Amino acid sequence: MTAPLAIREIGAGGFARAWPIFHAVVAAGDTYSYPPDIDETQARAMWTTPPSRCFVAERDGEVVGVYMLRPNQPGLGDHVANCGYMVAPHARGQGIASAMCGHSLDEARRAGFAAMQYNFVVASNETAVRLWQRHGFAIVGRVPGAFRHARLGPTAVLVMHRAL
Repeated sequence: MTAPLAIREIGAGGFARAWPIFHAVVAAGDTYSYPPDIDETQARAMWTTPPSRCFVAERDGEVVGVYMLRPNQPGLGDHVANCGYMVAPHARGQGIASAMCGHSLDEARRAGFAAMQYNFVVASNETAVRLWQRHGFAIVGRVPGAFRHARLGPTAVLVMHRAL
């Protein structure tokens, strides 16, 4: 039987435990637009400096996922949340991204957000697109060739949105 998943918020001081996942996901060059050579200091600042909030998913004391929640835009757009999710390569297919998405929707509601928007979902990441749709997100836009995929070359990105 699989141990339960615990999701908790971390600060900048806890990001070192999430960094191996962040690094592995970004270095693959197939889902995030961050530069593949981003360093831990830059990643930590983006994901833990307010108003960004960072959360880890742990199983048996091991960090198996990480997500970030923040306002999608400053000022007059700060009522819409934005998130990014990453799962350790060896832990994929175990429902971790789905659990983090559900958790983030609850956290966003508690924080007073009215909606959530993903600005840059790589269209070839079909597993993620289906998962976000199962969580109530709709594709509201498509930007052709906006992502330089490491293997596929220019790839469309999707904008996905849902009310909270």
